[in-house]
Amino acid sequence: MKFANLLKIALKALNNNKLRCFLTMLGIIIGVASVITMLAIGQGSKNSIKAQISEMGSNMIMIHPGSMQRGGVRQSADDMQSLEVADYEALQSLPGIAAISPSVNSGGQLVNGNNNYPSTIYGVTPDYLDIRKLKVKDGSMFTEYDIKSAGKVCVLGKTVVDNLFPNGEDPVGRVIRFGKIPMTVIGVLESKGTNSMGMDQDDVVLAPYTTVMKRILAIDYLQGLFASAVDENHTEETIDAITGILRQQHKIKDGEDDDFEIRSQQELSEMMNSTSDMMTVLLACIAGISLLVGGIGIMNIMFVSVTERTREIGLRMSIGARGIDILSQFLIEAVIISVTGGVIGIIIGVLASWLVTVIAHWPVYIQLYSVALSFAVCTVTGVFFGWYPAKKAAALDPIEAIRYE
Repeated sequence: MKFANLLKIALKALNNNKLRCFLTMLGIIIGVASVITMLAIGQGSKNSIKAQISEMGSNMIMIHPGSMQRGGVRQSADDMQSLEVADYEALQSLPGIAAISPSVNSGGQLVNGNNNYPSTIYGVTPDYLDIRKLKVKDGSMFTEYDIKSAGKVCVLGKTVVDNLFPNGEDPVGRVIRFGKIPMTVIGVLESKGTNSMGMDQDDVVLAPYTTVMKRILAIDYLQGLFASAVDENHTEETIDAITGILRQQHKIKDGEDDDFEIRSQQELSEMMNSTSDMMTVLLACIAGISLLVGGIGIMNIMFVSVTERTREIGLRMSIGARGIDILSQFLIEAVIISVTGGVIGIIIGVLASWLVTVIAHWPVYIQLYSVALSFAVCTVTGVFFGWYPAKKAAALDPIEAIRYE
């Protein structure tokens, strides 16, 4: 029998049971829409994390004092004073490092006239801007001369400016106080907003690290070092080189623990991507259950259809219809149900993803592979779950089928 005739018979049979046909499709529609929406949310979250980490400096390397064993007692990293200015100077000439900056910080109250705001002042060098992907919007960054002279100058983030100068005054050139120390504002940073962890990146004050060390903290060691690798792909090699130099600087023997810790944004990115991928797979699996339920629904309805139309099948077989014709007819019906449900599900999934963005303001990214995969799965589902009932119909004995009531 020609495919066109089989298609007509299948469409007529489905048309005679519209409501039952739609309810059968519903499982497929919900399943496909859920898979597309969940994968879009997962991928959108992953892309958002990547963008946030890139804004913070994707090739950034962070060096901090590490806990170590001394006299049988393990000291915490907070108690360690293992990083010195000499370490910073030794690492400056390392070929794999594009930029490096010492880091010391202190929390305190910033005061401008009657306005005050609690914030953190970071002692760094101008290289810190390149490492953290920061830009000066107004004014300028402090210079090497300010570092050598421990100049009382600073650059403010937008959040600090908004709180200390609420009336919109130009902060550049104004003198503010950090605790009891007067500091001249020489620049304002471009706004970066909050990062992926919800931290305000504009709540920051930058000053020469020598100023913070000598005038605020009164220390002669560094609390950390920030660096950026020349090439993101060679971050691990750069970390190995930094480790070698610092072990040599600190005269650490083979077999002894490092008295410092090195972390990279790459590690953070991999960890967060791994978590995001796990959540995406979990969401997709939950949504995939709907597809399975939809497939079982197709098989159930096709079984009912075979039972209801047993006499019709016997009559068709008695006038020459072959088993393959009966098998093809019921398979076509199952595939039509699943494919139509898949198309409707794709449309609903895309609309649902758009609504998530508009209403919940979540980052969403629909990938073509998720649409193609969902469509392929629902087609395979129709064939797989429709095959057994169709095979049962094709195997009926014509005489027994005609006599069936």
